[in-house]
Formats: sequence, C-alpha cells, structure tokens
Amino acid sequence: MAGLEDIASHLGLGLAVALTPANILYCFLGALLGTLIGVLPGLGPATTIAMLLPVTFHLSPIGGLIMLAGIYYGAQYGGSVTSILVNIPGESSSVVTCLDGHAMTRQGRSGAALATAALGSFFAGCVATVLVALFAPPLTDLVQLFGAAEYFALMLLGLVSAVVLAQGSVLKAVLMILLGLLLGFVGTDVNSGAQRLTFGVAELADGIGFIPVAMGFFGIAEIAVNLERMRGGAPQAAAITRLWPTRLDFRRAWPAVLRGTGVGSLLGILPGGGAILGSFAAYTLEKRIARDPARFGNGAIEGVAAPESANNAAAQTSFVPLLTLGIPSNAVMALMVGAMMIHGITPGPMVIDEQPELFWGIIASMWVANLLLVIINLPLVGIWARLTRVPYRILFPSVLMFCAIGAYSYAHSVLDVVLTMFFGLLGYLLLKLRCEPAPLILAFVLGPMMEENLRRALLIGRGDPMVLVTRPLSGAILALAALLLVVTLLPVVRGLRETTFREE
Repeated sequence: MAGLEDIASHLGLGLAVALTPANILYCFLGALLGTLIGVLPGLGPATTIAMLLPVTFHLSPIGGLIMLAGIYYGAQYGGSVTSILVNIPGESSSVVTCLDGHAMTRQGRSGAALATAALGSFFAGCVATVLVALFAPPLTDLVQLFGAAEYFALMLLGLVSAVVLAQGSVLKAVLMILLGLLLGFVGTDVNSGAQRLTFGVAELADGIGFIPVAMGFFGIAEIAVNLERMRGGAPQAAAITRLWPTRLDFRRAWPAVLRGTGVGSLLGILPGGGAILGSFAAYTLEKRIARDPARFGNGAIEGVAAPESANNAAAQTSFVPLLTLGIPSNAVMALMVGAMMIHGITPGPMVIDEQPELFWGIIASMWVANLLLVIINLPLVGIWARLTRVPYRILFPSVLMFCAIGAYSYAHSVLDVVLTMFFGLLGYLLLKLRCEPAPLILAFVLGPMMEENLRRALLIGRGDPMVLVTRPLSGAILALAALLLVVTLLPVVRGLRETTFREE
C-alpha cells in the first residue's frame, strides 16, 4: 500500500507540473500538430519531431518534451482519420485500420468508426499511463544496480531486438545498424584525443550532430519518396455520417478495446516497432477469436477498436524503456533521446531521482494529452476530413524549408545544412533499396553510449573482456541477445544454403 501511496504522491507532483498553463499549451500544440500530421498522408511523427528538435532548444526541458510527446500521441489518433475515410494510413501503425475502417465508410458508418477509434484510443492511453506509472519506478530501482557491463549488454540487446523486429530483410537491418554505429563514432576519441572518421574536416571533430541525421533520414528522404507515391493528390474523403456508435457497436467494441489495450501495452515496451506490431497483433487476435471471422475486412467494428487501442497503448508504454533504461524502443523514442540530450539530460534511471518533476511531469502529461486529443478529434473531425484533400506537392516545399531552417538554427552551421541534404539523399537511396532508417537511428544514438560503457567495463576488469560474461546479469542479457540473433539469422542462413545447393 505504501508503494501505491508513493505513486499517488508522485502523480500529484506530475499533475502539478503538467497542469501549469505553459505546459498545457505545449501539450495542446503537440497534440494538435500530431493529429494534423497524422491526418496528412506522407508526414509522420518522426519527420515532424525531427523538424521541431531545434525549436525545443528555446523551451524548457519539460515543456519541449511534453510537446514532442504530444505529437507522437496525436499522430496515432490522426492516422486513423485517413485510414477510415480515404483508405490511406496517415501513420504506419494505422495500416491495419484501413481494412475494416474504410469498409465501414463505404457502408455509411464512417462516423461510428471515427468515434470508436477516438474513444478506444483514449481508454487505452489512460490505462497505459497507469501501467507506466506503476512499473517504471520498480524498473528504475532495479536498473540502479546495473554497472557499465550491464548497460553495454542492455544496449546491445536493444540493437539486436531492432534487428529481430525490423520489417523486411534481416541482413539489411544489420547493415543499417553497422552504418549507424559508424556515423556515431565520427569525431574525437575521448581517451586518446585522436580524430577518427572525420576525413580532415575540422567541423566534424565534435562528431556528427543528431539533428542533421534525423532530419535527413526522416525529413528529406521521406519527402522524395512521398513525391513519387503521391504525384496527384489525396483521394476525396467520404462524407461523415452519424458520429456516435450504436448499442450493438458498443457491445462489440468494448471487449476488443480491452484486449487491444493489453496487447499494445505489452508489445509497446519491445524495441523496434511496438505500435505497429501491437496494432497487427491485436487485429490478428480479434480475427482468431471471432465467431465469424468472415466479418473482418468487411466493416467489423472490432477491426477498428482493437488496433487503434493497441497502437495508442503501445505509444505510451514505449516510454518505459526510455525513462527507466535510457534505451529508445523505436525511432521516435530515439528522437526523444536527442531532445533530452539537447537540454543536457542523460536519459536513464537517474532521471527519476535527479529530476522527478521531469519524469512524473511527462507521465502525467500523457493523461492531459489523451483528454485533449478526444476534445480535438471528435468536434473537428470534419476539418480533418477536408485536410485529406490537400495535394502533397503543396505540402513538401514547406517541409523542406523547415528542415533547412532547423538544421541551420541549432548550431548556426552551414555544414549541418549540407549534411542534412547529404543524409536526405543517402536516406532516399536506402529507402529505394528497402532499407529501414529506424535501426540506423537507434544505432547512431546508442553507439557512443555503448562504446563508453564497454570501455568503462574493460577498465574496471583491467582489460579482461570476460568481465562482460562473468557478471551474472550482463552475462544473462548477452546470452539472450545471442539467442535472439541466432534465431533470427537461422532462416537467412538456411535460405542461403538452399540457394547455393540449387545453383550447384
């Protein structure tokens, strides 16, 4: 009971921080902007957060992070609007919502689908926030027992998990991680003072900035790819009918919302694409346990309620590894790490003790954001529907301009603008080759921290690498990482052997 009382007092502290007029404004702006970019096909939370990172430098750390978090939550809501109305997922985690959401629109039930998505997301977000508040402090206490070897093992596990959960080719995901590590190692060696991978460019002595990499891969590259996909404009949105679901809709939807919340809350913690994985898993579960699976794909309201609840719950619980371990679970969380570092905050278990207002303020702001999102989404759904008709060719010049301004304004360096464009071109080529940028960003963020903890562990062990294995906890984590990697690579090796055998 004492633990619950402590959590209640901590949440009281967080609400006192989150409910200040300035932070409510930042939360509202983030939620509104997140909904907007979720509605507009071709944009996404990673792109928007990457563009707005320089802006947060002029805000308080708490206000800036609350605004960026609001963008992430809002994108989960907004992505459902285009999925339901025009069959285009505004956000990747809303892909599965297209199946039944747009079918409901064709049946004249778009209003019920939109309301179910909003209310289900609100419930899931509130429950997930409680779970974050309950489980984050115990995990933080456990992690405080970690040393350098354990931190290195955890970060290595995070990279391996990104390979396991990556979409597409496993080998491409591994190569992207290696490229991210190389980019992260550019700069001056802390121990020797020697410059490495700078190629004689003096401006790279401090390393490559996070903002050029993030904006290049998630801003410029996405612009180029989306211009190819949407040469004309977005399809016309259907007219919105009755907004409130029927009694039968409620009866079918609420069990799906509960199950989707549970699945999303659990999978959101996993490194990789928790929100995407959660939405697909929740949809698959509903279809498996349904009495009439043939309804799915033809306007089953459970096919909207479950994935929308799951992706919003996963968006909240993805903050658990970030706030407790300092390890980003997906690309957006990697950008949040960058935002924290801009303000001189080292993400990890020390945040809860050293900056409790920041820790609990972010958690409490999740409740505020979910309430604001319901207020924003339901009354303004007609406006969001009209925005789906804006051609992308009108949007992209503004996005490009903000990327260039943001890259220059942070450090007032022309080189950062050049690097942003270079990484944008590189990101476009990688996307054309179907290489995901998310593992690269995760490796870029984790690489320097991994190196620092590895060197510290070897220093404590007097140069003996066995110190990583002989310590029980780090050894167990490394064994788990090795097991995951072997299980993931086995099908790849088997496929290569079959190919070689056929050629012979």
